[in-house]
Amino acid sequence: MHDPDPKSPRRRSPWLAGLAVGALMIASQAQAETLQGALAKAYENNPTLTAARAGQRANDENVPIEKSFGLPSVGTTTDYTENIIIPGNSFSSPARSISAGAQLSVPIYQGGAVRNAVRAAKYRVEAGQADLRATEASVFAQVVGAYMDVLRDMAIVQLNQNNVSVLKTNLQATSDRFEIGDLTRTDVAQSEARLALAEGDLRTAEASLIASREAYIRLVGEAPVDLQPPPPLPNLPATAEDAVSVALTSNPDIEAANQLVSASRADIGTAKAGRAPKLSATLGGGYNNFLGSLSSGVPGLGVSQETSSAAAGVSLTIPVFQGGRPSAQVRQAQSRSSQAIETYVATERDVIAQTRGAYAAWQANERIISATQQAVSANALSLEGVRAENSVGTRSILDILNAEQEYLNTQVQLVSAKRNSYVAAFSVLAAMGKAEARDLGIEGGPLYDPAANYERVKGQIWDWADDPAPQQQATDTRGVAAADASVPAGANPLIGPVDPAREQ
Repeated sequence: MHDPDPKSPRRRSPWLAGLAVGALMIASQAQAETLQGALAKAYENNPTLTAARAGQRANDENVPIEKSFGLPSVGTTTDYTENIIIPGNSFSSPARSISAGAQLSVPIYQGGAVRNAVRAAKYRVEAGQADLRATEASVFAQVVGAYMDVLRDMAIVQLNQNNVSVLKTNLQATSDRFEIGDLTRTDVAQSEARLALAEGDLRTAEASLIASREAYIRLVGEAPVDLQPPPPLPNLPATAEDAVSVALTSNPDIEAANQLVSASRADIGTAKAGRAPKLSATLGGGYNNFLGSLSSGVPGLGVSQETSSAAAGVSLTIPVFQGGRPSAQVRQAQSRSSQAIETYVATERDVIAQTRGAYAAWQANERIISATQQAVSANALSLEGVRAENSVGTRSILDILNAEQEYLNTQVQLVSAKRNSYVAAFSVLAAMGKAEARDLGIEGGPLYDPAANYERVKGQIWDWADDPAPQQQATDTRGVAAADASVPAGANPLIGPVDPAREQ
């Protein structure tokens, strides 16, 4: 689809450099999807991003609009008149006439209104470009979250499937031992109850997987197929304060808020111009032709059928009293400037809190991963021990069932912690202003450069320089099949190979 704006060359990032080997493998697996590929698809096709780009292009146009109020304007008029009824006492009225006129108006001084309005518009363009960066980071964070959600929920479905298989084996073994009188009906009932709960948990996990896949489709525009392990994230800070230090200089929300403060100050100058003198110059001319219908009223005496005129002048307007409107507009602009300043402070606070919170969540989940890995190993060993002890009669069937559940719970906790750690780490980069397309080495084409469109239109003064008719940029998902809860066999990127059902 047509995009009227040129784009800048893409800049590569060391992030995902480790995928070079993976890319060779993916070439032979056309359906495999990497996180970088998902981000690239979202960058090109996500409607939130394409809408934000269109909104910024509209924002760019405020600069030439404001400039136009300080430029000369030229207008022409043409009239044709047919006098249907001529008064009886009029002896020289023409029956028809055609007239044409032109006027050039040149604003000379407008009290600084145009200059300040243009400055404010330029600041808002820069704020909009920063907002577009923030939108990119937000969409990418959502894509990373959706990508990791699918991997996590696939792993949880696999774990629950394996658990159901294990419990079915347990139930069969318990029933066999009950038949020979080695166990009681209570043991069978406990196994049946635990299997029923496990099957319910599996259905819940499958529903969560479907929801995660649909969220992925909404963001990326395609179904997730054979998702590959996510790559390590680059340039993560050593401390929370390091992250905050970078965020205060690079976060796009702070940059946008700062530019809006500057724009609001320029707005005060625009408002003050409302009580300043205005000076303009005009030049006009006219032409009339009575098409031979003008008579002198005296037989035999002809008159000229054509007339021309020209005039030039200077107009000075000095406001004396306007009912208090200018001062009200100045006070209003001052209050809005105060609002922008406080909004900047609030934005800075939010960014600091978000950065520290994301860093804390990342570090906490890293510790949770370490602890949970130990718990998984311990629970696996415990389960083996409980089974062995049951075989010699020192442990009950309920002990085995509880050990199975604890082992499953810690595996699910580990998968969730890995997902949460990665998403939190990416959120740290986003808060630092380092999770945009220019930072992530997005491949597949040139990066969208909002400054290119601004440079294209900022000096445009031609009245007929329209862009092509708007066309849809984002892809729709009507043709994407509904997500299901199927899970391919084999290892999961978050948990590796799932243990086969352990027989009792």
